[in-house]
Amino acid sequence: MVVGAFFSEIGNRLLEDLLPHFDNRSEICSHLNVTQNWTKKDFRKADRFAHQLRVEVDCRNIDLGALKAFLEDKREFLLTLLENPSLLEHDRFTDLLWAVTHLDEELAVRPTLIDLPLADWDHLAGDIKRLYDHLASEWLDYVQHLKLRYPFLFSLVLRTHPFQEQPSPIVT
Repeated sequence: MVVGAFFSEIGNRLLEDLLPHFDNRSEICSHLNVTQNWTKKDFRKADRFAHQLRVEVDCRNIDLGALKAFLEDKREFLLTLLENPSLLEHDRFTDLLWAVTHLDEELAVRPTLIDLPLADWDHLAGDIKRLYDHLASEWLDYVQHLKLRYPFLFSLVLRTHPFQEQPSPIVT
């Protein structure tokens, strides 16, 4: 339930909003475009890709102000998730929460996100890469869990996930 709440509240939006800014977007989409017919083998193959995912991003192309505002708005929710006693300290999902929290903190402490030094742009790009690497991998685990246990939730994910060409919640 904690993972589902995270993706509903934060994760799905991060997946969608950051993906268009990656230079290797088409490669990512080709490996993570989950369909109804995916088998355990397909999920394993995608999971291997996601665990080795290295996004290519120049964060000067991202609206960091909007990202900062979004994460600031979700800060209390993130902290509530981190307080959950069922989370293990070095669990992969906990690492994802820490990556999101860290990016939130990095953006929050900067008085401006305009005309930063190149080294700082590179630093923020590294934080975004770390976040997305964790995010994609955990998303796959979550989606596979939904396919096995909650087909009605899986159906919505299939229609709306950002790794497909034209996501739409409308059932056709």
